[in-house]
Order: sequence, then C-alpha cells, then structure tokens
Amino acid sequence: MPLSAKPSPSSLASHWSIDPGYVFLNHGSFGGTPRRVLAAQDSIRARLEAEPVRFFVEELHGLLDETRRGVAAFVDCDWDELALITNATVGVATALENCGLHAGDEVLVNNHEYPACLNNARRIAGRCGASVVSATLPWPLPAGCSGEEAERLIADAILSRVTDKTRVCLISHVTSPSGLVLPLHRIVPPLRARNIRTVVDGAHAPGMLDSLSLRALGCDYYTANCHKWICSPKGSAFLFVRKELQENFRPLILSNNAEAPKAGRAQFLTEFDFIGTSDPSGLLAIPEAICTMEAIGASLTANEPGSASARPAPHLVTNFPGFLKLMRHNRELVLQARRLIVEAMGIPAVAPEELIGSIASIFIPGAIGGGLPSQRPSHRRYADPLQERLLDHWQIQVPVWSVPGTAQRLTRISAQASNSIEQYRYFVTALQEELARERSTAGR
Repeated sequence: MPLSAKPSPSSLASHWSIDPGYVFLNHGSFGGTPRRVLAAQDSIRARLEAEPVRFFVEELHGLLDETRRGVAAFVDCDWDELALITNATVGVATALENCGLHAGDEVLVNNHEYPACLNNARRIAGRCGASVVSATLPWPLPAGCSGEEAERLIADAILSRVTDKTRVCLISHVTSPSGLVLPLHRIVPPLRARNIRTVVDGAHAPGMLDSLSLRALGCDYYTANCHKWICSPKGSAFLFVRKELQENFRPLILSNNAEAPKAGRAQFLTEFDFIGTSDPSGLLAIPEAICTMEAIGASLTANEPGSASARPAPHLVTNFPGFLKLMRHNRELVLQARRLIVEAMGIPAVAPEELIGSIASIFIPGAIGGGLPSQRPSHRRYADPLQERLLDHWQIQVPVWSVPGTAQRLTRISAQASNSIEQYRYFVTALQEELARERSTAGR
C-alpha cells in the first residue's frame, strides 16, 4: 500500500510529537508526552540548573509534596501515603522487599503478570527461601460470558491458589500482555481478611480507569506509572503505602536522609524524597500532565465512539471532568476498534467489554505464539516477525506477542485521543494481507 494511503490520526494528535510517518497504535507500552508537558519539564530543568544547590536543598521537598497532592487527588488517597519513584517495576520490587518474607512463605502471582515484576518476585522470594506460586487465569474467557461471570472466574482462579503459606499476592490492575482489567474488588477484600498483603501493579490504571480509588480499593501497596495514561514525562511514577505500614518501610537504596530525620516530617517521605542525585523534572511535571490531559479531554467533541458497557464505579474522578471524558472516549474507541477487527477477521473476542479499559488484546487466527518481547531472538528487533513486517511495510507500530503459558499469538491495540478509527481500519487491511502472505509462504 502506498504511503499516501495511510490514514490521518485524530486532530488532537497535534498535542503530541508523534512521527506523522507512522500509524502509532501502541500508546500502552511507553505512553506519550504532550508538547505542553514537555515544555513544563524544560522549565523545571531550567529552574534546577539555574541554582542546583538551592533547588535540591531548599525547594525540592515542597515541590515533591505539590506533586503528591496532585496525584493523590487524582487516585483518591492521602497525599502523604505516596512515594514518588521512577516506574512501577521499582514500586513492585520495593513493596515486595518490605513484605518481610521468610522461608516457607508463598508469593501468589498469575500468568498474566508483567515479566519484570515476576522476575523481582522470584528474586526476592528465592533469596529468603520463599516460593512463587502462579495461578492460571481463564484465557480466553468463555465466549458469551457476562462481565460478572468473567470477574468471578478470574477471582476464583486466583483465590483458589491461596494456602496457609500465602503471605503476599502480586496482582495487576490492568494486565500488560492481555489488557484485562482484573476484578480487584473481588480479590483484595478476601485476601486482606486472611491477612495476606496485596501488592497491586497498577502500571496502566491511572488515566485509563475512571473508577480508580485507592481509598475504596483497600490494598496494602499500589504502584503505577504516570507516564502511560496520565502522559507525564518518562520515569514518573508513584508507590502508595498504607500509613500503618510506613514506619519500617524503606526504599531499595538509602541515602543520607536515612540518617537525618526531619522535624515534623515522616521518615517515609524523607527517605523517598532524595535517593541520590537524579533529574526530578519528570515527577514534578505530573501535575501539568494532569492539567493538560484534562484540557484535551474537555476539548473532545460530541462526535465520539458509541456507548460502551459500564463497569462498577465506586469512585469517579469527578474533580477532573475533562479527564473523565477522555478516559471514556479512549475506552469506547478501543472497543469500537476491537469490534471492527474481530468482525473483519471472523474471530471471537477474548474477554467481555466490562474487562477492557483503553487497551485490548485480539487473537490472531492461524498463528503460532511469537513469545514475549524479552524472548526475541538476537537477530530480531521484536519477538515476532509479523510485528516487524507491520512496521516496515505498513509503518504501523503495534505489538505482537503471546501470553506466557499459551501458544496463541495476539496483537494488543491501545487507544489515545491522538488515534482515529481510520487508523484501525488501515490496521485491519494490513493484518489481513500479512496473514494471507504468511499462509501463502507456509504452503510452499
């Protein structure tokens, strides 16, 4: 297909620096930072470099607290329950290190967890003689099952692996490889009732799920990236720790602040505020990212994708009506795109709409699992050659991989305000032609 046939993105793509030569359908992997937020980060850097000593010694703590307050208002928790960190994998590792595991203990995970977080769970458990136990989630979910039935099946799959030795459960709010919104409201309370610590990897949730409330969720630890769906600069994330667990909670690395408590300030905040010299501008730009995405959402027209299935919403980000509109727009766009693809390919959806946020995975018919990105051969840029062909021949950036423990290959689409439904129609054409090419080559 000639280059001129590529579809245009949404008019809102102008807020980002996305290369117009590509059809970017993978916002979920690393996010994307709007130009206005990058400008705010540049301004913060300039302020830092104008007088670095004053910035780090006199100003940084107050600025970090401003960020904490902005994030806390967005995810519904107290501002002093948040540590500001670089990414959710660091948050998971930090939480697991502070769970006090001993020999014989079990860490419960599942086969849809992010590989880096599983690596840390195995490392930390193995060092102290604990073990990692993995639940297998139903996948694909039974055709025609309701959202409530799907939630029950997932919760049962996880809770059925709980034993008297289970001390910690690591669970994603939105799974990375499969894009499922897991029913934490069915999983966290029973675990807490058994005094099992819950470490939630919410990497994708803030800015995607309109009902996110850490207060209502009741987990022990919750970590998430702000650079994905809040669209802050890369390397900006948070770790929520319930107040009653903060006294002995320590970062992975201790700096001078571990020896110098500050009067009137919790040691939890003091130790996480400064862990060696780094560039804090990404963290400090999170409030601007929230404001920017709020404005982008408010600018959306009434001509949006159709109505999507509702999910339980104990808390809505009512203080951010523009962002609420944006999250619902993105979700409805990805559901519309998923319907388009599964109908064109003649394949069933792998999960009911109630379990989908702004990313969705779709099985690719007649294909063999391409493996995880970390398992790609050394001679390849990506795990699956189909992803390379889509990129090289069609200029489409979209992941192709498989869920661990399954043989079926899938593609995962993401939707942001920068995308248009025409881009997904183009993707369908590319996918159909490339799969036909695979079948033709295989038959020789």
